[in-house]
Amino acid sequence: MIWVTVVRTKDNQIRSFQVSGHAEYAESGQDIVCSAVSALTITTINALSMYTSQVFETDADEESGCITVNFTEPLNHDGELLVNSMILGLRTIENEYNDEYIHVDFREV
Repeated sequence: MIWVTVVRTKDNQIRSFQVSGHAEYAESGQDIVCSAVSALTITTINALSMYTSQVFETDADEESGCITVNFTEPLNHDGELLVNSMILGLRTIENEYNDEYIHVDFREV
């Protein structure tokens, strides 16, 4: 199971997100759910870095399949758009596969 945790403040500002685990939809190299989640996540992180002035920190462990992104400043307009687009894509995958291989959770701090 892939677990996605999005941490938001009481006023709905995203502070961080973490993606961890493996979908186990299919064998390694054939797992389309893992591939889709990885593509969305990595593309979002790369776009934040290349196309915005958003300040953030990342930590990744390829073996465990865990990547964490912490925003050290509030999301700017472009950063918020990119992260919300990623969340939309991840929730679409979750809905398509009936929460069997990926679960998106929101936590408030």
